[in-house]
Amino acid sequence: MSKLTGKVAVVTGASKGIGAAIAKALGAAGAAVIVNYASSKEGADAVVAAIKAQGGKAAAVRGDVSKAADAQAIVEAAVKEFGRLDILVNNSGVYEFAPLEEITEAHYRKQFDVNVLGLLLTTQAAAKHLGEGGSIINIGSLVTRIVPAGGSVYTATKGAVDAITGVLSRELGPRKIRVNALNPGMVETEGTHTAGFIGSDFETHAVSQTPLGRIGQPDDIASIAVFLASDDSGWLTGEQLYAGGGLR
Repeated sequence: MSKLTGKVAVVTGASKGIGAAIAKALGAAGAAVIVNYASSKEGADAVVAAIKAQGGKAAAVRGDVSKAADAQAIVEAAVKEFGRLDILVNNSGVYEFAPLEEITEAHYRKQFDVNVLGLLLTTQAAAKHLGEGGSIINIGSLVTRIVPAGGSVYTATKGAVDAITGVLSRELGPRKIRVNALNPGMVETEGTHTAGFIGSDFETHAVSQTPLGRIGQPDDIASIAVFLASDDSGWLTGEQLYAGGGLR
C-alpha cells in the first residue's frame, strides 16, 4: 500500500514547477489531490491528467489564494470532491527582485499578498477540516539563508513563512496537526527560466557554492514533500528543511 493511500491533499500553485511536481508525487504516493491554479488551467489540467494516468485521483480548482473567498473555495473543493482533507501544501508564490531604490508599494504588496497573506488564508480555511495526523507544508526558500542582493521583499516574505510555520506548529500542535517549512534552493522551473536565472551568472555562482554540484530539479523537492506529508515524519513539526544540495 502506498504511504498516502486514503489521504486527500490540496497543493496551491500546482499548475507548473515545484507545485506540479509535488502534486504528481503526492498522487503517486496514493493521495487524492486538488491541483490549484490561478491562471494556467491548461497546466493544471495536464497535472491532473498525469496523476489520473498513474491510477490516481485529482481535480483542478482555480483560485487566488490572496483572496479569502477563493482560499476557502479551494479547500472546500477538496472536501466536496474527496470527502476530507489531510494535507495542505502552501506552494503558491511570486517573486520579483529589485534593489532598494526601486522598491514600490506595488512590488511589496504583490509578493506579501500571495506569499504571506495567501498562505495564512488557505491555512485558516484548511485548519477547519484537518484532523489528527494532518500535515501542513509551507514552501519557503533558501533565500533566507543566502540573502541575495535585490531580494529584500521576496526574502522578507520567506522569512515570514518560516516564522509563521513555527507559530502555527504551536497553535495546531495540540490538535496533532504538524506544520513544517520546506525551503528549496535554486530549482530549474518554468519560472526560473522566464526570470533569466537559468544559464546566467546567478546559476553559475549558485552551482559553485553547492556541494552537490548542481541546481535542483522539481522532483528533488517533491520527494521531500511526500516525506513531510506522510507518517514517516510524524515526529517533525515547526521545522525548516533546507533542500538546496548543501548550498548555504
